[in-house]
Amino acid sequence: MNAKTKIGIIICDRYRRCAGGKCFRAMKNKAGAFSVYTDTELELVGYTSCDGCPGGNIEYAGEEMVKNGAEVIHLATGLVVGYPPCPHIESFHAFIEARFNVKVVVGTHPIPQKYLDTHTTLGTWSDTKWEPLVAPTMSDAAARLDYN
Repeated sequence: MNAKTKIGIIICDRYRRCAGGKCFRAMKNKAGAFSVYTDTELELVGYTSCDGCPGGNIEYAGEEMVKNGAEVIHLATGLVVGYPPCPHIESFHAFIEARFNVKVVVGTHPIPQKYLDTHTTLGTWSDTKWEPLVAPTMSDAAARLDYN
């Protein structure tokens, strides 16, 4: 490994009881949105929820994560695959980057196949605005099934 990258993860408050299993497994295995970190060790410096719509914890969580050394903040896959997907994800992304001068990535673990099937049937992600939001976690079919 050449370096260490410190990351924070913000999850949707609907999943506030989530223990982070899929996110942490993907982080360890460099799967989904973590696949870009090929030559770096990852260190988690913060994990919390947005605190519910409209994201009352986004400002505090981002600040705390950056104080703890976060270089990248991931908005968890649950913000995209939940139904309905987070209506604030684009503003969270823009706010965190602008306010804290830190890179923000949408996604953590690969999108589970069952969610891809449902959102495809519903046409949820048919608008082109979703392409960059789902791309980091789309992964291949085997990975999607592994995270079902």
